[in-house]
Amino acid sequence: MNFAIRLATKADFKDIWRLLRVSLMDSQTILQHHGFKQNPCFECFVAVVPDEHKSKEGFTTVGCALYFDMYDTWKGQSVYLDHFYVMPEFRGKNFALFVQVAKEKEGAWLQLNVVDWNTPSLDFFAARGAQDITVKEGWHLLNFDGVSLDRLANEA
Repeated sequence: MNFAIRLATKADFKDIWRLLRVSLMDSQTILQHHGFKQNPCFECFVAVVPDEHKSKEGFTTVGCALYFDMYDTWKGQSVYLDHFYVMPEFRGKNFALFVQVAKEKEGAWLQLNVVDWNTPSLDFFAARGAQDITVKEGWHLLNFDGVSLDRLANEA
């Protein structure tokens, strides 16, 4: 099946929100602002199928990959793949969406997180060369939520 992969525009936001809303922040207004302002915090590719292959629900935008640039003092130029989602009925048909992120950031280092129970995703990324550095290199993912970060900032 052929997918058209292209950089998302503000007009795609409703579809991006639909695809990712199960785990996104509460405010679609904030997410839309951060992604489509003059200097966006992230970029996003969307996977679009022709009308004749639309989803059971009637959608033609069937996947998205949301990512942003970062820098790692050990690895150099890096990109963080924050969200990668393809509607279940389109999974395994074509991984052009993931390939497009790789092409866009060729030569960079790609980082992403996958929860331990999501074995299909772990297998998908491992089959394409991803290495799980959790045990191999002993890295722990740490997070300061907004309250913790505010508390830290006010300690000085």
